[in-house]
Amino acid sequence: MVQLSEDLLAQLDTEAERLGCSRSALIREAVELRLASGVEAERIRRYLDGYRRIPQADNPLTDASEQSRHALALRLDAEEEAAGLAW
Repeated sequence: MVQLSEDLLAQLDTEAERLGCSRSALIREAVELRLASGVEAERIRRYLDGYRRIPQADNPLTDASEQSRHALALRLDAEEEAAGLAW
């Protein structure tokens, strides 16, 4: 059981009628949305915390995998040049 003021009940009934659903269905949906928004807010908070701890670099070459790809490209260029295949 949940206690609601007469004014809130009237607003609920008006909205339920407008939507074509029962008061219970409207309350259930409101609770589900509120709980889901809390979960989403926590995900966003953790995502932002991660970026605060490890911010994205301004220079993409500071990313380790990007550095590795860049180094590989330079080595391949050097190998092709040494084999007379430079372009």
